[in-house]
Amino acid sequence: MFSVKKFSFQDKELSELAFSIRRQVFVEEQGVDAFLEYDHEEVSHHYLLFLAEKPIATARWRKTDKGIKLERFAVLPQFRNRGIGDIILKEVLIDVISLGKLIYLHSQLKAVPFYERNGFKKAGEMFLEAGIEHFLMKYE
Repeated sequence: MFSVKKFSFQDKELSELAFSIRRQVFVEEQGVDAFLEYDHEEVSHHYLLFLAEKPIATARWRKTDKGIKLERFAVLPQFRNRGIGDIILKEVLIDVISLGKLIYLHSQLKAVPFYERNGFKKAGEMFLEAGIEHFLMKYE
């Protein structure tokens, strides 16, 4: 069924699978500049969710001056609205909650209800990031 693999940027094979998902979702589907999509890779903790042997979702987190920032959550279009995002988010939260720091993310406007269902609250006003409307959200 589903499995989640955790990896570092140094694992080039898994990194390329994650980048393939991110490229499809963020660059091709949402029009994000590819240059903006790839940053902080070396200091991030990466995840891939597989259905059988097929990678269908990815995410990452990293430490910042503010706490733990969750980033780059992407599910391939044909697998959305099936609870896949919940599975990978819960895997990430298991790893970061025990660190005892503020957990936050920048949610695209359309994903706010998803994060709210999973314990995040909006903090502040809407802002643009990579030309897309976002809210700062903090885990409660």
